[in-house]
Amino acid sequence: MAILTIQSLNLQIENKILCRDLTVQIGENQRWGLLGKNGAGKTTLLHALIGQRHASQGSIQLDGKSIYDLKQRELASKVGILFQQGIEALPATVFETVMLGRHPHTQPLLWDDQKDIEIAESALAAFDLDQLKERDVGTLSGGELQRLALAMLLAQTPQLFLLDEPSNHLDVAFEVKLLSVLTNKVAETSASLIMATHDINLAVRFCENIILLLADGESLVGRSVDVLTEENLSQAYGCPIKSVSSGDHRLFYPA
Repeated sequence: MAILTIQSLNLQIENKILCRDLTVQIGENQRWGLLGKNGAGKTTLLHALIGQRHASQGSIQLDGKSIYDLKQRELASKVGILFQQGIEALPATVFETVMLGRHPHTQPLLWDDQKDIEIAESALAAFDLDQLKERDVGTLSGGELQRLALAMLLAQTPQLFLLDEPSNHLDVAFEVKLLSVLTNKVAETSASLIMATHDINLAVRFCENIILLLADGESLVGRSVDVLTEENLSQAYGCPIKSVSSGDHRLFYPA
């Protein structure tokens, strides 16, 4: 079943075309990588998927409905996004901040529902933040803030996860943690995920499918094993990209 359908999408900023006739269908339990060099349009495309950037042509449908026909609360209950800048330090505790992820699902009550509390606490534990739940957000490091942003997204329990550079500020150990947590969550809930990243090898390891943005609005869409070739990546990034293999893994590097 398709969660998200992008049909003949054209996106541009002023006179620069970022996407031309992009067509993608994203189904349940699928993980997609969104790759391209800086300025190729990765962030703009993610913003278009939540209605923050209007396309000049084409359609974006969520569960068969145009995203422009959905009310903001309904859209927020189905789609969660981790912005590239993460979250700002708020005058709140870590627990109060992660509870914001439950807002699209809650009714305006004077107290928190026990189920929402349990979901929030589970999200904090998933990113090793449960011991920091009473900490003021302003005291967190950059990496801790990024993990909190991911926990808030996890607590939102969306059908579609959108992530813009999710490994920002994270060390290698937490990159692996991020991959494990999100892979399990997508599988458990029959959700889907699109991850924009500058890290080709993170996408290789994590995503079975790829949207590769090229110059002049062109793109390549398909299985990662088919799209992520030395030739395609060299074209996309404007420099020679080579690969090495070790067992079942491929690593790409600029030559």
